[in-house]
Amino acid sequence: MTCMEDVSSDDEIHEELSRSIDHAFKICGKKMAPKTQDFRIHLVTWNVGTAPPPRDVSSLLLLDTPKSDIDMYIVGLQEVNSKIVTFLSDLAFDDPWSLFLMDILAPLGYIKHSSIRMQGLLLLVFVKHRHIPFIQDIRTNYIRTGLYGYWGNKGGVTVRMSVYGHMMCFVNCHLPAHMENTHQRLDDFERMLEAHQFDGESVGSILDHDAVFWFGDLNFRITDFGIHFIREVIQGNRYSVLWEKDQLNMAKKKEGFLQGFMEGPLKFKPTYKFDLNSDVYDTSGKKRKPAWTDRILWKLKNISEDESGEHPDADYENILKIILEKYTSHMSYGISDHKPVTGTFNVQMKPLIVAAPVAVRAEGEWNADHDALISYSVAKDFPSSTWDWIGLYPVGFRHTKDYVTYAWVKDDEISFSEDCNQKHRATWKVYLHFTSCTAQLFLEAISARPILQFFLGTTSTLYSH
Repeated sequence: MTCMEDVSSDDEIHEELSRSIDHAFKICGKKMAPKTQDFRIHLVTWNVGTAPPPRDVSSLLLLDTPKSDIDMYIVGLQEVNSKIVTFLSDLAFDDPWSLFLMDILAPLGYIKHSSIRMQGLLLLVFVKHRHIPFIQDIRTNYIRTGLYGYWGNKGGVTVRMSVYGHMMCFVNCHLPAHMENTHQRLDDFERMLEAHQFDGESVGSILDHDAVFWFGDLNFRITDFGIHFIREVIQGNRYSVLWEKDQLNMAKKKEGFLQGFMEGPLKFKPTYKFDLNSDVYDTSGKKRKPAWTDRILWKLKNISEDESGEHPDADYENILKIILEKYTSHMSYGISDHKPVTGTFNVQMKPLIVAAPVAVRAEGEWNADHDALISYSVAKDFPSSTWDWIGLYPVGFRHTKDYVTYAWVKDDEISFSEDCNQKHRATWKVYLHFTSCTAQLFLEAISARPILQFFLGTTSTLYSH
């Protein structure tokens, strides 16, 4: 603290004391760890070779693991059946993989939050109900790289979103095949990083996000070694012998655009190429060499550091840490010549959004004889739109299209008032027309752009999720 003999007036004493206190708080702020939240993501990548879903995916989704407590599932598939008739049917209705996974995950409290499809590439996001108010600014996109960008048999599909205020991007890729096409694979991925753009003001390109997950059938191979040597090494579980000759590992040492991308150790068998419904490597006339074609990588956004090596962001506003818990393949699945690969991540973050900016509640008694009255309030900085609507959902709904009925909030607005009990909120009321009523209901306030989703549950009375 400051010695009072060093200052000559009351004003100077107060000023110096204030500076000293501010400095003390600054020091404490640097040394005290902020309160963080764990958010667990389970990521699946699988080249399914046009096959339908298997009967059981419990081990693939960790459903047979006690207390797995996954907050978000990211499922990236390649070579989903995209024959013309099948593809058109999937566009009009949900594809078989989405239906299959929704049937499994919806009873466990997950909804299909978002998805993107480009021919055989499919990316699905499933989220626990309680997180939905805090997952915002959702955008999807795709980029073709097949036939010089004119065909979507190769390329990438992406979903980006804000998770508790941290921007994350998930990229599911299918890159060119064959040993000799290493440079084409690298060129295609670099092009995706540079050309892939999202609408909106917050984040434009893939690498602008706080965290990027890159995964899929990346098709990198093992060079130099012959097929018999590779198989002998695999048989002896000496996978590390092959790591230095893996094309992706080699590229990460040379290519600047790959710097910062991390991957767990490849302590599992190469996932390609297998005979169908077996764990035997290719016995066909092609005799493809085994390779780790199916991969999951991630990257955190670079944080500038000062000369002392300390982060300039002393108040820890943007804490985000990714811990890989498990990275493995699943040899029991044999519907294609690839084995699925999963990565389980614990994302440690300081939530930048701690309260849902929309609150919805029912007014009066609800029954099927008359329209229901709903009041809702939004935070002052909520990006409202004339396309916002409120929907009524049954408990156990599987995705946002499962609403029973909905109302456009601006068109049906009947009153406006300042809510004194909620800071920076304004309150509106709408009528919601429905023809059937269940004992348990879900309400959703959703922006159709889509930016933000909010859910509330009810038994006899509404409560906030």
